[in-house]
Amino acid sequence: MNEKTTISQALMDNNIAERLNSAYRQMAEIRQKNSSTTPTAQLIAVSKTKPADMLLAAYQAGQKAFGENYVQELAQKATELAHLTDIEWHFIGPIQSNKTRDIARFAHWVHSVDRLKIAERLSAQRPLDMAPLKVLIQVNISGEASKAGVMPQDVLALARQITALPQLKLCGLMAIPAPAIAHDNSAAFAAMAQLSKTLQQELPQATELSMGMSDDWQQALIYGATMIRLGTAIFGARETHLYE
Repeated sequence: MNEKTTISQALMDNNIAERLNSAYRQMAEIRQKNSSTTPTAQLIAVSKTKPADMLLAAYQAGQKAFGENYVQELAQKATELAHLTDIEWHFIGPIQSNKTRDIARFAHWVHSVDRLKIAERLSAQRPLDMAPLKVLIQVNISGEASKAGVMPQDVLALARQITALPQLKLCGLMAIPAPAIAHDNSAAFAAMAQLSKTLQQELPQATELSMGMSDDWQQALIYGATMIRLGTAIFGARETHLYE
């Protein structure tokens, strides 16, 4: 590695660390201002399209939870970084039924379960020597025809079916609201918060609420997000990707 490359790598590492530190500072400030309603939230660093060395920079800055949208990327990065045994992999993208085996093998969390068939395949393909796979039900909270997710009125029925499956642990809900004017997704976030409370009345352990991305995560926290998914805010603009 030449001197120019070394300097560029150091600048990239510092930039990622600074972005992470800034995000965590803002999270603490929001929690302090809304301490009665804002739970402690986990930041998922979404590394879609980014190389493993950028994840390593984030890891060295203290980040442990990473999100992937593509199964091939999840498998590749989890294999390449297998020596980092405390990394937590979150699969957050749409799930094709023929891609569930690698998700079941490499992920610790799956945010995007939206039908029983996918849950059944993940359950059957989760290795028995691994802890149960933690899953969230993806909700189509904005009712978009083009977006994955179960409709709000169908959440409880799917939740009951998932809890009966071995090797899965239902932990809560996830949503990607429709893009909103001025990044105001308050109505969608409020609806998800209420749906989460309804689910917990029947399944008290399903406390996780994954919502909020780089454009609206601060607002999501105010409405009770327990997981926020930040990609561009941590790693910068995404590249055109092989799997898109």
